[in-house]
Amino acid sequence: MDVISTGLTLLLVMDPLGNIPNFMSALRRVPEERRVGVILRECLVALGILLAVLVGGRGFMGVFGLSSEALRISGGIMLFLIALRMIFPQAGGEGAEAQEEEPFIVPLAVPLIAGPSLIATLMVLTGNPAQSLWPVFLALAGAWSVSTVILLGAPFFARILRRRGLMAVERLMGMLLVVLAVQMFLDGLHLPSKVP
Repeated sequence: MDVISTGLTLLLVMDPLGNIPNFMSALRRVPEERRVGVILRECLVALGILLAVLVGGRGFMGVFGLSSEALRISGGIMLFLIALRMIFPQAGGEGAEAQEEEPFIVPLAVPLIAGPSLIATLMVLTGNPAQSLWPVFLALAGAWSVSTVILLGAPFFARILRRRGLMAVERLMGMLLVVLAVQMFLDGLHLPSKVP
């Protein structure tokens, strides 16, 4: 994968538009003048966690003896399940419940931004020791920047797109993620999936 396609994959997994209702719910009791600062802080905490995974992912794989193929196949399965949840949301939803106090790290930074699926995707992307980490770092920085801008504009997007618009965008992103998950699975199996 090149930097742009890797960045788009990470952005789809981050799902910033799908997280807008969760962020608005979690920040409902936070004073309006503090919301931008809280969102920026949570995005920076999430970036720190993701950079730690980016740098330490290969070491983790070495300690547990995980192959990049196994990680690609399991990452593909996990992305597929995440995509299905985006396309067919559960009845109760998994929105962040409104809290009495200002959220700190949980649930905004983890798991809404730096969730298990994004961490697994990063580990898959960094699993090949022969591949440089710089393209993945650039892709992560780009995806994180776009996601942060969207989340900082959460009140604006919530007003413009409304609930139905946000649901439609999230389902579209889920359908794209299904294709990426299948490709990741095929890459792990070493099946010739490229059309000549």
